[in-house]
Amino acid sequence: MKRIVRHILTLGLLILPTIASARTASEPLPNEGVVDTLIAVDRVQVTAIKQGAELRREPVAASVLSGRALEMQGVSAVKDVMTEVPNLFMPDYGSRTTSSIYVRGMGTRIDQPVVGMNVDNVPLADKNLYDTEVQDIERIEFLRGPQATLYGRNTMGGLINIYTLSPLTYQGVRLRADYGSRNAYRIAASTYNRLGERFGLSVAAQFAHHDGFWRNLYDNSLCDKENSGSFRTKFQYRKGALSIDNTIAFSMVAQGGYPYEYAGSPNPEKHREELMGQINYNEPCFYKRHAINDAFSVRYDFGKFSLASITSYQYMGDAMHLDNDFLPEYYFTLEQRKQQHNIAEDFVLRSKEEGRYRWLVGVNGFLKRENMQAPVIFGPTGIEKLILDNINAHSGYDGIYRWGDGEGNGADEIVLDSRFTMQNMGVAAYHRSDLYLGRWRLSVGLRLDYELVQMLYNTQTDTQYTMVPSDTAKAPTTCRIDIDNEGLLTRGFLEFLPSFSVSVNLDDAARNMLYLSASKGYKAGGFNTQMFSEVLQRELQNKMGLYREMDIEKLCAYDPEHSYNLELGGHFSTRNGAFTADAALFYIECFDQQLTIFPDENSTGRMMTNAGRTRSFGAEVSATARLAKTLVLRGSYGYTNAKFREFKSGGVDYAGNYIPYAPQNSLSLRLVQTVPFQSRWIDRMVLSVGVTGAGRIYWNEANDMSQPFYAMLDGSVRFEGEIWAVDFWCKNATNTKYDVFYFESMGNRFLQRGRPVAGGVRVMINIL
Repeated sequence: MKRIVRHILTLGLLILPTIASARTASEPLPNEGVVDTLIAVDRVQVTAIKQGAELRREPVAASVLSGRALEMQGVSAVKDVMTEVPNLFMPDYGSRTTSSIYVRGMGTRIDQPVVGMNVDNVPLADKNLYDTEVQDIERIEFLRGPQATLYGRNTMGGLINIYTLSPLTYQGVRLRADYGSRNAYRIAASTYNRLGERFGLSVAAQFAHHDGFWRNLYDNSLCDKENSGSFRTKFQYRKGALSIDNTIAFSMVAQGGYPYEYAGSPNPEKHREELMGQINYNEPCFYKRHAINDAFSVRYDFGKFSLASITSYQYMGDAMHLDNDFLPEYYFTLEQRKQQHNIAEDFVLRSKEEGRYRWLVGVNGFLKRENMQAPVIFGPTGIEKLILDNINAHSGYDGIYRWGDGEGNGADEIVLDSRFTMQNMGVAAYHRSDLYLGRWRLSVGLRLDYELVQMLYNTQTDTQYTMVPSDTAKAPTTCRIDIDNEGLLTRGFLEFLPSFSVSVNLDDAARNMLYLSASKGYKAGGFNTQMFSEVLQRELQNKMGLYREMDIEKLCAYDPEHSYNLELGGHFSTRNGAFTADAALFYIECFDQQLTIFPDENSTGRMMTNAGRTRSFGAEVSATARLAKTLVLRGSYGYTNAKFREFKSGGVDYAGNYIPYAPQNSLSLRLVQTVPFQSRWIDRMVLSVGVTGAGRIYWNEANDMSQPFYAMLDGSVRFEGEIWAVDFWCKNATNTKYDVFYFESMGNRFLQRGRPVAGGVRVMINIL
């Protein structure tokens, strides 16, 4: 392995300077009629508080998606453009509550994310909010690799920054209407106003609907229909060195979901050929969410340094109803409701962006409190197959167990009720120093982070069962089970997170640079509430004479995840800007990587476990080339090789296997042609065609189920006037068949298919 890493680094040192030396003697091409590029444009990021003035001058692998390109593609959610960024993967799962992101071989399906997300400098407190529509995006930044020094917990894989339009830099009225396949439509309106020289105010609102793509054969209904909406108002004030911003945002979503089709069973006795390839479950499934964010930031420039404060409050309430077995029989269902409050404060003291030595110091604190109710309800089939069959086969009792009073009363359902109050609180201090020595730059970052996690749980059930002896002369015995347990679990984590980088500009204009960075990443530990249905089921079986392990903290707690990262990369561009490129090589050693597993085929919960040790290495490149005055080609490619070094589960050693859910390859190519019109009504036509792909993706630790590499074709034709634009678009034009999600439950396999071909029209009016 050391030899492989050495070869990669050597190859990079040979190739990157060659790319950087590319020059052209031609004059800069005019910008008239050329669309904005999608990846990494040189823009002054005046809204960034912690980052440098230009990402392409920073020692970080980053991609920037411009507002115009996002508008042309109709993007309003991050998942819509994930394939445009190398080694970043956020598939369109069965519900907006499942917003897992994978980057460079790291990621997890539940609980703490591996990538952080900020909207206008404010971090989203829960990954359930990641799959959210954001209106009027100015740009999206994707920073890959650990960002823990400045941003702390849950940014070990990277950071996504979303910035929305400012009423001080953009004024006008924006209207949008979309209509597409499956009765999908969206209406949006916003207004941006400058109230004098110092004040700006904006109001934006949108609503979207679609009927769904997938049909549940049990009742012939479309199971993934959706309604969503959002509202945002932003106030900004500027006077000299003082800047004040306040943004209030509301969002909601109400959807069906979970279009999971049966894909067989590894156990021949459980395999059901009649259900193969079908979405067929009997209980209704839905997900509903509403959220309110209020973010207040103040910045003052004292001359030699600036002081910024970011204060935020976030509330999220959501409800999920799930047919947990996804079969036409009534095994068990989950109904989860939670209410979450989060308060955060960040103070940032920063030197001026000039001089040989520059620095940044910050203090961050947060408090998150969440109340959750998560009852699991066992139906008749679940009682028989998951509880009684197991008890009757292993209890040793001379007779059989029946549920209820032996006469059929109280035998239809068992409610395993769980209620939680979870509280996370944390405080951190961080610092970064940058020393500029001619073309060289040395950067050192330090962060000390402490977090306290507490969970107060209350689990209860009230039911009865009957013991029927084999000897018919003996009377049956009815026993009552009344479980009402409370407990408090507490864990604390203290983390020291250093980072170091060295970079060099390869020319006086700083258009080309190389960097080498080393850093430590961190993802918080905690408690997994989804195992408590399993806890109650085990306690119930214990009371019936079948002993199963009942260490609640061992079943539900998981440790933090740590990574040590080495990255070699660079940013390059020609003198006239006609060609830009970004490239990086990376190597990651990860300890205690968090994985989601099912304990056994009769389990009703998902366990979060730490996988021991993993490693990941790979490469990524993105480039934009202006082939002619009106023709732009852009593309990106990412390769990740992520494997277990140490991981044993259920007596099986998975060392050497690939880490599940993380794509080995990601690819994007897009050609954009602008055709100017000599017309009074139409200014130009823009033709766009793109190919995106991902894979191979292994679905389990055994690596016996996987999705091969797949590619999709999309395209659009856009007509633009002075204040209007009309887009005709198509996605997955080749109707590529592929899977985006796989899991096992109760010894059955389930898949979610990717969305089929879809098309539509989009109309936009911008009145300036």
